[in-house]
Amino acid sequence: MNTYGVIMAGGSGTRFWPLSRGNTPKQLLNLTGKDLMINEAVDRLSYIVDNEDIFIVTNSAQQRAIAGATRGSVRGDHILTEPVARNTAACIGYAAMEIVKKYSDGVMVITPADHFIKDTASFTRILNKAVRIAETEDKLMTIGITPAYAATGFGYIRSGDETPGGARTVREFKEKPDRDTAQVYLGSGEYLWNSGLFIWKASTILERFKRFIPDIYSELERIGEAMGTDSEREVIETVYKEIRSISVDYGVMEPSAAAGDVLVIPAEIGWNDVGSWDMLEILQGSDEKGNVKVGDVVAVNTEDSVLFSSKKLVAAVDVRGLVVVETPDAIMVCPKDKVQDVKLIVEELARRKRSDIL
Repeated sequence: MNTYGVIMAGGSGTRFWPLSRGNTPKQLLNLTGKDLMINEAVDRLSYIVDNEDIFIVTNSAQQRAIAGATRGSVRGDHILTEPVARNTAACIGYAAMEIVKKYSDGVMVITPADHFIKDTASFTRILNKAVRIAETEDKLMTIGITPAYAATGFGYIRSGDETPGGARTVREFKEKPDRDTAQVYLGSGEYLWNSGLFIWKASTILERFKRFIPDIYSELERIGEAMGTDSEREVIETVYKEIRSISVDYGVMEPSAAAGDVLVIPAEIGWNDVGSWDMLEILQGSDEKGNVKVGDVVAVNTEDSVLFSSKKLVAAVDVRGLVVVETPDAIMVCPKDKVQDVKLIVEELARRKRSDIL
């Protein structure tokens, strides 16, 4: 059975504003100093699947930029374009239907475009193991990250017994916890961070869609019936807007776990979802005072801060625990422990119809 890579690249990366924008979101940024995050995701998957078998699912606003960034490494007809954002269930279902209708079936290795993985060798080894299990079992599989600290910014997976193939059963999924609950999870040894990495047969995930979210499955079927015909794009444009917005975690993974049909492989791969400015330290490192400094930056008596300059000098004196980001048309300042709330700025700017800086 063939293996296909699927990269989810439709997010807007609002917590990385003002660097991340609607047309140039986080996955189209070079945050590591090496390459665009989308290209790093493609490179990692190329150790597991042929580049010819990699798909990217993105939205219409980003399609041209994604195609340009990945030209030569991903086939143009493998960049699937969503007319509107409908969360991860629709994204994954669309890719699964594409694989079933045009390639009969295959194992899908699904990864977000904007995650950072330091240990590519371990990542490759673990995903190859997951693919072997998925080829023989009609299970849904995910990768759980062994927690390094009591994180409150990640969802958690409660794991159970080990299976003969080396995975573990999944007892339940947990939302992002508060600090005390995260400490309990960390101390129990039962919980893993939810990485958002998935492995399963395309036919298997579509069967779970049919069982648990039949309304979405029926709409995906309408799209599938048009695939390969002259009306394919027209049908996608029409039907996609009718699909209910729900994550694959809520719609499929949680009820499947309750039915005993989800497995997880624990992993230590240097993973981080790089969801907000405070995570830039993972990518860039910090100085002896805990400061992350990118670009033209001068810091005096400054500690535990993120200072980012795209062009102008950013100078800080006697600063503690701040994030300061300069771009050509905006400056953002917030406490480091409030970086999750940067998305509130984006929401406020949207209310003010400031599309010029979104």
